Amino acid sequence: MMKTIHPSFEQAVNEIKDYSTIMVGGFGLVGIPENLILALVKSKVKHLTVISNNCGVDDWGLGLLLKNKQIDKMIGSYVGENKEFERQVLAGELEVELTPQGTLAERIRAGGAGIPAFYTPAGVGTPLAEGEEVRTFDGQEYLLQKGLQADFSLVRAAKGDRYGNLVYNKTARNFNPMIAAAGKVTIAEVEELVEPGELDPDHIHTPGIYVQGLIEGSQEKRIERLTLRQ
Repeated sequence: MMKTIHPSFEQAVNEIKDYSTIMVGGFGLVGIPENLILALVKSKVKHLTVISNNCGVDDWGLGLLLKNKQIDKMIGSYVGENKEFERQVLAGELEVELTPQGTLAERIRAGGAGIPAFYTPAGVGTPLAEGEEVRTFDGQEYLLQKGLQADFSLVRAAKGDRYGNLVYNKTARNFNPMIAAAGKVTIAEVEELVEPGELDPDHIHTPGIYVQGLIEGSQEKRIERLTLRQ
């Protein structure tokens, strides 16, 4: 079944409304759907709940949505590269749910697989476990964690075909496959759109069943922190 090929990034995100929950692929600035994020910034949609590993940096990625006060709540695992994030949290302007990185990945994977919750040893005995269910299995305590789903998932892939099958490039794969599976509507920003049959079936990372729309575009691919050898 052919998927919707959006003619513009603005059109691709026009169904995302105020108070939507969105998942966004990427790790730091690697593999982020940067053009879809820019389109959301232009749309001025507000009161978003965003689920992503981190919130970009001050001047790029999800940091732009944060700067525009378009995010009400952030669910992620790492926030260390964003001063505006820190300022909003300390000022009480942003609700934050911090989750260990492995637990975040599993919560998203579980949501995409239709698993409502699971137990993990990560977080037991820490503030994360306060008020939460803890059970003992074989003498070890485990913390109950709920799966995560989103109204919309925004992902980035190196290649995609018109059936919605996606291939990611090396570490840009990161959170993208699991996020693609956990959204009610998944929109993929691809660097190259190809015809059905051009992708090797054995090398497809996200099957098209998880994807509802695609758009082709080029990315700046900014480097989060450039370090050069002396």
